[in-house]
Amino acid sequence: MGTTYTVKVAAPPASLDSSQLRETIDDVLAQVDLSMSGYRSDSEVAQFNASTSTEWYEVSADLAALVQTALEISAKSGGAFDITVGPLVAAWGFGPAGQPQTLPSAAQIADLGAAVGYRKLHVRLAPPALRKDVAQLSIDLNGIAPGFAVDRLADRLRALHADNFMIDIGGEVRARGRSARGESWHIAIEHPVDTQRAPYAGVWLYDASISTSGEYRDYYERDGRRYSHTIDPRTGWPLDRAPGSVAVVASSTALADGWATALNVLGPREGLALAAQEHMPVLFIEREGDGWRAQSTPEFERYRSK
Repeated sequence: MGTTYTVKVAAPPASLDSSQLRETIDDVLAQVDLSMSGYRSDSEVAQFNASTSTEWYEVSADLAALVQTALEISAKSGGAFDITVGPLVAAWGFGPAGQPQTLPSAAQIADLGAAVGYRKLHVRLAPPALRKDVAQLSIDLNGIAPGFAVDRLADRLRALHADNFMIDIGGEVRARGRSARGESWHIAIEHPVDTQRAPYAGVWLYDASISTSGEYRDYYERDGRRYSHTIDPRTGWPLDRAPGSVAVVASSTALADGWATALNVLGPREGLALAAQEHMPVLFIEREGDGWRAQSTPEFERYRSK
């Protein structure tokens, strides 16, 4: 997935040694990659994207279930999260080809937008299949697949009778049970600046997941303007606001992963209102003058470390 991972298991059962743990991790990541990678031509996602059929296209149960989750987040967020936005991400220089020599025009964005939109994608769970309304439509699961991989690995660890673990894949974190210190896992939320890595806040997790999304590290500047890697699917343009971040705690890492992106797109005002409506544990960190301002839902305060 082009990122790093960390897996910690505390008080492991006698039946689980480090070589078996490594085998389990490699197996889970290989399976997710083969199904959901947009960078390999033999993945399920790549093959669906290459198809020009607008009929039902058979996929694995895992892929169908994850797309269903993504579409539910899209609907609830009013399209702030959209797994069909890949062509726009690439046009702005955040795909495999890198930064463009010239920025896309409004006309180009409009043309690409004709093949973008979560309402043009449909999912069926039994039998599992996907269908597109537009032949050119494609899906990009980078905003939710890492979270899914964390969840799948957590399931495998529990099946191996490991009850105390912390999994981090590219910043998508799930923690269960207790750490080696005998307490809930303490997870730091990073300060949203690109000049240093330092904790801004923290949470205690016993059986939950957390994901953070922000504009402070992956961006480029052109003619004095900052272009964020996060594209607003509703406009086709990169987010244009002061760097900040949002952290979401959820029952699954896939949900935390997807919702962090959606709420980041919505921003503190709309995002916090929606999080409160959905009773989600959410923390927004935003620039205020020379400092920072944090806002959270009441549900988040149950997890925050003092």
